[in-house]
Amino acid sequence: MRRMNEKLEVRVYSAKNRQEGFSALLKDMFRDLSKSMDLGYRLAKRDIQGMYRQSLLGIFWAFITPLLTSVIWIFLNATGVIKTGQTNIPYPAYVFAGTILWSIFTEGIMSPINQTQQSKAVMSKINFPKEGLLLAAFYKLAFNSAIKLVLLIAFFLFMGVYPTATVVFVPFLMLGLMVFGFVIGMFLTPLTLLFGDVGRAIPLALQLFMFLTPVVYIMPAGGVLLQIMKLNPVTPMIMSVRNFLSGYEFYMPGYFAVVMLATLALSLVAWIIYRMSIPIIVER
Repeated sequence: MRRMNEKLEVRVYSAKNRQEGFSALLKDMFRDLSKSMDLGYRLAKRDIQGMYRQSLLGIFWAFITPLLTSVIWIFLNATGVIKTGQTNIPYPAYVFAGTILWSIFTEGIMSPINQTQQSKAVMSKINFPKEGLLLAAFYKLAFNSAIKLVLLIAFFLFMGVYPTATVVFVPFLMLGLMVFGFVIGMFLTPLTLLFGDVGRAIPLALQLFMFLTPVVYIMPAGGVLLQIMKLNPVTPMIMSVRNFLSGYEFYMPGYFAVVMLATLALSLVAWIIYRMSIPIIVER
C-alpha cells in the first residue's frame, strides 16, 4: 500500500495552472483548425456538388428564395397594397439588395447548425476535429454568397444603378455580415441539438427580426422603430452595402466597427463552447 501511495501523482491546481490550461486549449483549437482545412474543403465540395447535381435548377437554388421574396414585395409596392416609402434608388434594386443580404445573414446562422446536424451520425462513429464541420459550413456559405454578390451587382447594373469606386468595399462588408451570422449560429448549434424547439423557433424569430431591419422598408423618419433599427447590428451592414453599390456613403461606420469588434471577440467564445459541447451532446 505504501508503494502504491508513493507512486501516486500529486497535482496542485492554481491560477497559473488555469492560465496554462486556457493557453493550451487555444493552441489545440488553432492547431485543429489548421489540420481541418483540407477536411472542410472536401466536405464542402462534396455537399455543393451533391446538392446541385441532384437538382434540375442547379445553382439557381442559391438565390431563388430572395428572388421570389423580392418579386412579391415589388408587386405589393407597385400595386399600392403596401407603402414602403421613397427610396434613393429604384425600389426593385433596394428590395433585391435587402433580401439578398438578409438571406446571407440567415444562411450564416443556419450553416453551422445544419452542417452539425447532418454530421451527427458520422461524429458518433469517427473521431475527428469538429473544426472541419465549421470550415465546411463556412466554405459553403462563402460559395453561395459569392454567387449572390455577382447576381446583385448584375441586377443593379440592369436597373441603371452604377456603382462607384466604393464597390470594392462591398465584399468585405458582406464578409462581416457572414461572420456575424455564423457566430450567432455557433452559439445556437448546441441548443438546437439539445432542444428541437429551438431549431423550430429560429425561422420564426428571423421573420420577426427582418421587419426590424431595413430589408424591404426604408428607415423611418423618427419614433421608436427608428431607434430600434439604428440599434439593430445588421442595419449598418445592409445599408452600407446598398450605399456602396449605388454611390452613397458608409452608413454608421462607427457602429459597424463596434459590431465587428464584438463579433470577433464573441467568435472565440462561440468556438470554445462549440468545441467543448458538441462531442458531449453527440454522445448522449
